[in-house]
Amino acid sequence: MRPVRIGVLGAARITPLAVLGPARTLGAAEVVAVAARDPQRARAFAREHAIARVHETYDALIADPEVDAVYNPLPNGLHGRWTIAAVEAGKHVLCEKPFTANAEEAERVGAAADRAGTVVMEALHDRYHPLGIRMREVVGSGELGVVQHLEARMLVVLPRRGDLRYRLDLAGGALMDVGCYSIHQLRTLAGTEPTVTSARAKLSSPGVDRWMRADLGFSDASTGRVTCGLLSAQLPIVDIRVQGDAGVLKARFPNRPQMFKGFTVHFRDGAKRRERVTGESTYWYQLQAFCAAVQHGTPVLTPPSDSIANMRVIDSVYEAAGLEPRQPSR
Repeated sequence: MRPVRIGVLGAARITPLAVLGPARTLGAAEVVAVAARDPQRARAFAREHAIARVHETYDALIADPEVDAVYNPLPNGLHGRWTIAAVEAGKHVLCEKPFTANAEEAERVGAAADRAGTVVMEALHDRYHPLGIRMREVVGSGELGVVQHLEARMLVVLPRRGDLRYRLDLAGGALMDVGCYSIHQLRTLAGTEPTVTSARAKLSSPGVDRWMRADLGFSDASTGRVTCGLLSAQLPIVDIRVQGDAGVLKARFPNRPQMFKGFTVHFRDGAKRRERVTGESTYWYQLQAFCAAVQHGTPVLTPPSDSIANMRVIDSVYEAAGLEPRQPSR
């Protein structure tokens, strides 16, 4: 079958890792075009990565009949607008996280995708790796007993305050950038939707969170906590902890499974099991799933319905912290 021909919106730093590299080894996808706000930057990006065509505008790329699908790694506040434009042109879309600026916009994207009948998938890449799938199996199997508490932390270091991720007009903030992963991980492992019981933010500028902590409650009486940050006094850490009455599952850097290659289960009786999970990069599995959906209609794990639910929690966290949910960029 012919590879899925992908056009890239923007010349984002994530694109080589998320799409270009996996496409070269997967064989089911080919990046054939790029467009950027600065055409000169797009041409330099195309030369560096051997991309055949450069379009002067995003609209021109979306209209290209030789493009089957669009990868959208634009700033957060532009995700919804350009994903809708792409699906209305009949293109499939792999959209970077967070899916949109807020839940209302996510619903509009989901409705547009339903009307168009195209594949729209949020790029929460850790969900597609065998590690993420296996952790959900363990939690769902009852091996940990009754789940009591789930916790996810994603604290990174981004000291450049001029970075796009700190801009309110581009729907920036720690919760939007890294916290969306942690919220999605807890929702996935719990298998149910949470309510936000409290939240607290530390700001880098008015309205923009550099650090956020949110406490959650689930319908089965279990609790959850998400801590995320782009600039924090705490040391960088990314981990997940699921506590049951029979055992605790712990995983470090689940978004980079090539680092620790698995997780550990500590049982209440003192026993411990280390489970090793290896494989390709998370992005390889993500692109494989996207291509399978485009070519064969295989369901994806992060469809618009899931993204809408994730954005609803994000909006609720902002509101609980006394902040406004993000808004689409003009």
